Amino acid sequence: MSDETKPEFPQRLEPIAYRTVGGSAEAVPLQNRRARWPLVVILTALAAAQLPAAEMANLRNGFSIRHERHETLGETTRLYMSCDPSAGFVDIATEQIESFEPVPPEPGSAAAAAPSRDLSTIIGNASASSQIDADFIASVIHAESGGNPRAISRKGAQGLMQLMPQTAGMLGVKNSLDPEDNVDGGVRYLRELLLQYNGDAQKALAAYNAGPQRVQQYGGVPPYRETHAYVARVINDYNRKKAAETGAAKRLSGKPSGEGNGATARQDPGK
Repeated sequence: MSDETKPEFPQRLEPIAYRTVGGSAEAVPLQNRRARWPLVVILTALAAAQLPAAEMANLRNGFSIRHERHETLGETTRLYMSCDPSAGFVDIATEQIESFEPVPPEPGSAAAAAPSRDLSTIIGNASASSQIDADFIASVIHAESGGNPRAISRKGAQGLMQLMPQTAGMLGVKNSLDPEDNVDGGVRYLRELLLQYNGDAQKALAAYNAGPQRVQQYGGVPPYRETHAYVARVINDYNRKKAAETGAAKRLSGKPSGEGNGATARQDPGK
């Protein structure tokens, strides 16, 4: 790949989480964070084994749990792992759940195969025109809509990159539920934000989620739990993709992969 076609964004991304200190948000590198959510890791693995699932519960710590349906019981929300209530459930503190979203069709199904390939092409084209790493775009789409092109939020955000109607109008997006139109507009907006914040992915993602005015108001990522979880989810998903890519490259080259075991991904796609 020539220098002209290499992605310009994002620059090195550290896996992160957020905690609140004295009323302000503080980013915590994921590799230095104490494991405060061991139960969630176990539950995520258990939930992933129950297929197919109807919903995804997005937690404030950046994890997500697949489940069939949920029931809110005051301070506790019960996630049912199967259509059969007697088959098992998981109780999560309601305050730890940021949102619910539908689970996209399994990529192994025939119905999902064609749209998946089409989305990959759309992301690739948007990456080439914007110089934003395709994996980064895919991570934003995953966090925004779970890959559902017809997703509509309670606030009215639409499509794969969850464009608000006024934002879509500003970007010239005619149909936010059209995957190509939505991704084209969303990626152009994401590039504007990356340029505005000099390639700072955390600020750009925070502005995409909460609005540039909030980033300006707080001088960085605003102290909203939803925004903290969103930024961490995108960056950590992106780093997982790059770590997998690096591991695959090492296996193909015949180099030992033990050196990278337990290390965090620190990719610099722009160089």
